Amino acid sequence: MRETPTTTPGPARRTRGAERRSRADYTGGVYGSMLAASVVIGVGTLGSLPRVELVALLLLTGAVFWLAHVHAQLFGARLAQGAVGRRAVLQVCREEWPILEAAVPPAAAVAVSPLLPLDMPGTLWLALSVAVAGQVGWSLTAAARAGASWKQMVLSASVNLLLGLLIIILKIVLKE
Repeated sequence: MRETPTTTPGPARRTRGAERRSRADYTGGVYGSMLAASVVIGVGTLGSLPRVELVALLLLTGAVFWLAHVHAQLFGARLAQGAVGRRAVLQVCREEWPILEAAVPPAAAVAVSPLLPLDMPGTLWLALSVAVAGQVGWSLTAAARAGASWKQMVLSASVNLLLGLLIIILKIVLKE
């Protein structure tokens, strides 16, 4: 029989949530942001695409890559250690969640772009800018969670900004 906790579950649940967040690997968010930026560039080279399709493409691509990373973690590294249980599956899903989460801001930027009002090239630039900003933000979060010094955080942000600028240069070279 299961024991009933003597304290309320709320504080314990919050503590476990804080521990999970502190252990989370937010570098997946950097990867997911770069992935979203790449999707935006790819779409930009194809010509005009309805915004709804671009939103779906960003979110679905993020979801597919999230699932691919979950699969790789579960059946790559963890399967070698033994059976994979429900708890391990949920843990890996949470750990890899930033990959999918990083697709949301660029997709939201595309969704709200008609309210600004932006044409499709403007929408692509907005989504690309949001993805690059997310990439830098995720890198800072990952560095901070890892206990990096402020110099290391500046270096991490600078490298990711440089990578983002390379993605933007790629967009300019491929097609304005």
